[in-house]
Amino acid sequence: MKVTFILPAVGKKENDTYVDSWKMEPLNIQTLSSLTPPDVEKEFFDDRIEHIDYDTKTDLVAITVETYTAKRAYFIASEFRKRGIPVILGGYHPTLVPSEAKEYADAILIGEAEGVWERIIEDARKKRLRKVYRGKRLPMEGVFPDRSINGKRKYLPITLVETGRGCRFACNFCSVSVFYERTRRKKDIKKVVEEIERSGAKNVFFVDDNLAVEPAWLEKLAGELIPLKIRWAAQATVLVAKFPKLLDVLAKSGCKVLLIGFESLNPENLEAMNKRWNMSLGDYHELIKRIHSSGIFIYATFVFGYPHDDMDTIKRTLDFALRERFLIAAFNHLVPFPGTPLYSMLEKEGRLIYRKWWLDDGYRFGDVAFKPWRLSPEELREGCYYARRVFFSSSGILRRFLGNPEVFKNPFMGFLFLTQNLFGKKEFERRQGLPLGKNLDTGKK
Repeated sequence: MKVTFILPAVGKKENDTYVDSWKMEPLNIQTLSSLTPPDVEKEFFDDRIEHIDYDTKTDLVAITVETYTAKRAYFIASEFRKRGIPVILGGYHPTLVPSEAKEYADAILIGEAEGVWERIIEDARKKRLRKVYRGKRLPMEGVFPDRSINGKRKYLPITLVETGRGCRFACNFCSVSVFYERTRRKKDIKKVVEEIERSGAKNVFFVDDNLAVEPAWLEKLAGELIPLKIRWAAQATVLVAKFPKLLDVLAKSGCKVLLIGFESLNPENLEAMNKRWNMSLGDYHELIKRIHSSGIFIYATFVFGYPHDDMDTIKRTLDFALRERFLIAAFNHLVPFPGTPLYSMLEKEGRLIYRKWWLDDGYRFGDVAFKPWRLSPEELREGCYYARRVFFSSSGILRRFLGNPEVFKNPFMGFLFLTQNLFGKKEFERRQGLPLGKNLDTGKK
């Protein structure tokens, strides 16, 4: 028995290399590999950095699918099915739109793989795959990812670690809360520490959607990380700034960057996106100052396209991001992911330009897939692009660099600031207008 894992690419511009920002190690594939019985031969193709051998001899192809990679995943699946090889699709997208995914595969996995993956392998072994499998939401007992599946591929030197899954909040644009049904489960902290020790990693990114949901738990985790002498980053909220002791422990444990979703500076927009709790945290400037003073950089994210957004909103947010000297800032337009309350609302109001934008040949990365309230789709797209261009301009980088005392106190932080900004500038320029991939092997869309 042999299983072939595939991680699809988002897209590729003709005569261009793959987008570097998407070359993080594949934690989802590592987890599946770890769950696979030891007597099963395993093979892996990372479509982002290598060509797929469609003529490989295998018994099952397993493809993990996100909405942005759905078009490419379906093409890959069809190529293997033409050759008589069964394909199973899993991940966020098949869980959110199972009726669509079923059309392109022999089987789909809805939800998480733990508790059902071995059964899938056994059914494939006996050539009796079911059309639909449903994962069980089991306690996180500390499955250690099989990082040997990486082989000799050159990924960014950052190890991905998962301490928990899900988020209890319900932002209306977020597919994560839908996938996990607004629940969150955590690993035992000792298992997290053991995983990092096993990996030998010195640079870690915790992939949890919000590591700071429980400040007391996070403080305990950070305390256990101190002896490891690692550098790490994670997604969190500005809430961490409300706890001075927590900030101190985070800094001592090696926290260098927190990705914080501010999303909007407009209370009415926060209300519309069901993120009203952001409004109760207090003065942003003071909270940001506390985080920066602890020696931690902020990667800030903002989203535009809600009813109270216009061009002035984008410009005011850009000024705020420059003034607060964020390490990186993402200025994104709303994306209606299927299965989310946002998608349902836009569909009901007749605002969707592309009902299935992820499959439409005319859609490009950066395009707006709906009709905003105060801006045209083109104005919203160009407004976001303008904010990124100014933020990552030479003057924008220099202004934030010179105004941030932490980059002068610590040479590593200065190096991190400059490299991340140069990388960020390259990234947004190459991603804009990227066609969602169908047949990347021949350079066609």
